Parts: sequence; C-alpha cells; structure tokens
Amino acid sequence: MTVVNRPAQLRLVQEQTIDGRGVAGDGAPLEVWNPATGRVLGVVAEATPRQVEEAIAAARRAFDEGPWPRMKGAERAAALHRLADELENRRDEMVAAIVSEAGTPVSTSEVLQFDTPLRILRWNADAAAKDRVEQLGPDFEILPSVSYIDYRPVGVVGAIAAYNYPLHLVLLKIGAALAAGCTVVATPSPRTPFATLLLGEIARAADLPPGVLNIVVGGLDVSRTLTTHPLIDKVSFTGSAEVGRRVMSQAADSLKDVVLELGGKSANIILPGTDLTTLVAPIHMRYSRNAGQGCASPTRLLVHESQMEEFQALSRDMWPTMKVGDPWERDTLVGPLIRPEHRDRVASFVDGAIEQGGSVLAGGTRLDINGGWFFEPTLLTGVNPRSPVAQEEIFGPVAVLLSYKDVDEAVRLANDVRYGLAAYILGPLQDALRVAPRLQAGIVQINGGGSLRPDAPYGGFKASGIGREIGEAGIREYLEPQHVQFAMTQPSRV
Repeated sequence: MTVVNRPAQLRLVQEQTIDGRGVAGDGAPLEVWNPATGRVLGVVAEATPRQVEEAIAAARRAFDEGPWPRMKGAERAAALHRLADELENRRDEMVAAIVSEAGTPVSTSEVLQFDTPLRILRWNADAAAKDRVEQLGPDFEILPSVSYIDYRPVGVVGAIAAYNYPLHLVLLKIGAALAAGCTVVATPSPRTPFATLLLGEIARAADLPPGVLNIVVGGLDVSRTLTTHPLIDKVSFTGSAEVGRRVMSQAADSLKDVVLELGGKSANIILPGTDLTTLVAPIHMRYSRNAGQGCASPTRLLVHESQMEEFQALSRDMWPTMKVGDPWERDTLVGPLIRPEHRDRVASFVDGAIEQGGSVLAGGTRLDINGGWFFEPTLLTGVNPRSPVAQEEIFGPVAVLLSYKDVDEAVRLANDVRYGLAAYILGPLQDALRVAPRLQAGIVQINGGGSLRPDAPYGGFKASGIGREIGEAGIREYLEPQHVQFAMTQPSRV
C-alpha cells in the first residue's frame, strides 16, 4: 500500500467543473481549515448563482441532447472505468487532500476514504452494462398484447455530500447516477471541498462528455438551488436528519424525488456470555475511527448486567492504546474533529450527561495537540437510555454503556431511538442471527461483519433516511420503470 508523503503530495485544486471545463469560482472566498492544526489550509472562490445556473443548464443539455443517456450500457461502463483508472492514478494526491481537510488519519483514509469508494465506482461501472429489461410476455385479457419493462434514467441529479467522508460520499452518488445514464451537478461540504474539486479535475482528464458531471462549491445557497431548481429531477443528500427534513421540504415544491442518507445512533449488542477478552478493543476503536464522525458508528454499547464489571475493567485497560493525534502518523487511530464549534458540541453532550448523573469511565476531555481540534474517545456510564447523550447523534468519539437483563430488553433498547441506520451484534452466530430480524436497522453486522460491499444496499429505517445507496438498489434510485406494451395484432399496411 502506498505511503502518502505529506509535503510532496498535497495539491489543492481551485477550479470547479462546469460543462467539461475547469472554471475558477467568481464568488466570495471560502476558507478551508486544517482541523489537525487549527490553521487555514487553503482558500477557494465559491461559485456564483450564475455559475450554478450554468452548471445546471449544462447537465440539462447533456441529458436532453447529449450522448450520455443514449449510450449503450457498455459504453458508459467503459467511460466510468476510465474515470476509475484516472482516480486510481491520483491516489496519493486524493488521500493527501482528504487527510488535510477532513483530518482522517492516513491509514484510515487510504482504506475507507479511497480504496472503498474506488471499489464501489468500479462495481457501478460494471453494473452500467447490465441488461435490466424485464420481459412480461403475452397477456390475452380483452386485447392480446405483449409487454416488457425497461428502466430509463431519471434525468438531472443534484448531489449534496457531507464533510466526513468527502470523496466517498460524493462518489457513491456520482457513480450510481452516471451508471444509470443520468447527469449530475454535485456540491461538496464547504468544510471539505478540495477532494471533490480534485475529482472534477480527474473527471475532465477521463474525458467524460461535457456537462455529464459538474461540480460547484458554495454554502447553503448552492444546496438550496439544487433542491429547488426546476431543471433538477432528483436530489441525493447525505447529512443530518434536521437538514434532511429541509431538503425534503424544498424538493417537495417541485415534486422532486429524493434519496436521503441521514444520521444514526447505532447499538452494539454484546450477547450474554460472549468472551470479551479480544472484543473490547475493536468495539471502542470502531466508534472512535474518523473521530466518531460517521453516521453508522455504534455508540450505544449494550452489555449484559452479569458482564458489566468485566467490560468496564477491560475498557479501562485498553484505553491508553487508542492513540489520538497527528493524522499523518500511521499509528494514529483518532484524528481531530472538523471544527472547534463541533468539538464544543461534542463536549456539551458529555457535560450534559455528567450534570444528569452520568459518569466518565474513560476519556472525556479536549486535547491540545498542535492547535488542532481533538477530543478524547469517551465512554460514559450511568446514563438514562432516554437522555440526549443516549438518543441523539453526537458525531464524535463518544459512546454510552448500557446494561440489560435479557435479550428482549437488549432488543427494546436497541430499537428505542428515532434512527435505524445500523446495528451490531457480537456473540454466538446462531443466537445473533435470531436477534438480527428483530432490529429496526437497514444494516446489521454480526461479529464484525465485513467490508462495505459494493453490491449491497446502504441505508436505514425511520429517521435515518429514504432510499438506498450502493448496489443494484442504489442504481435503481436513478432509474424510472417504463412499461412498453404492444398489441399482438398489428394494423395492416395500405
């Protein structure tokens, strides 16, 4: 695996991508901060409203008049593989941008922030060539006829990504939408724009047709335009449940369909009698990676009451092994939080839990490291399962430890949140498989699960979102079924 060299590989792309061209933004300067140092990483000019309109118009032309939606699936597949090849060739540059703007430790960035979305992009490229026509055969009721169902691209997609996985989140949307034959206007979080701007440069090098992929940077005005503009047919958004509600409301005025990948408050059920010796460390590392800034982080740890003391003792012992610090050091597990105000928010949940009678078993404090915005991985005990710290998505490396008397209570506690993105189970496989269908979650991982599969859907129940990303279900979000029916008796020629 390539080691990223910090000084040599970091290059901050300034140009946005509109109609196949690199374009400097004409709007206000946007400061992007390095969360590991607390200093400005770089400045990029935002797109103006006129430039956003140009990007949308380019995507509309590319869909209505251009070759992309009319290409054979194999042709789109070849183009997407070119994009994947160009991206793979720029791996070091992309990882350097992600580490610098998101603060994700380099060892995590290489695998989860780059290798995983690249693998999914290649799967989407192959899936673009799939024949999805469904032959229904003849029907003899009233008028004998034959039918088939084909799937047509929905149109122009507005893709809005969050900051925590900048390449990963935008590439999931772009890859599936382009594979379906749609065109895209994408905007990254203004907190982490450089990886996505680099992706635009890479897409231009891959020679995608003009207007097929457009990337513009800005604040709330850009996102609002993508959710309300009459030339946008569908919106895909990743972010908080609160913002997701606004996106859905704005899209409703023009009856746009939406895909919403929102928050989570995932439970990790450790079944009774499970050997904790080798499990405690990975349990805490899982929700602490990316500084806890992950929607599927298992931050509600459910441990049987008979094993609580052992779990707490093992947790205290392993805490010093979770290194917090410079994201360029390969043994760092926990990097910084994205901004100081977000660190304040994370700390407020911990302070509130203590005020309400909870206690800190391990961690719990801000760390002063090179001026960055670091927060210790934190394990809280003695909290009420209905308290804010146990119910709300914190988006930081903070977990609550809850006890249960029997598996029925564990299931009830796991489901007793407004979210339903993911759930985790540790214990004997057959016991875990019996628990899995009782959990209100779109993803259930047992005994560590596995990698993020490119052929499996990702999404959640309840307030965790609408629709799915990844896999065939992810591509179907950008396709509309079209029923074609023809009479078996044809008119005669004159």
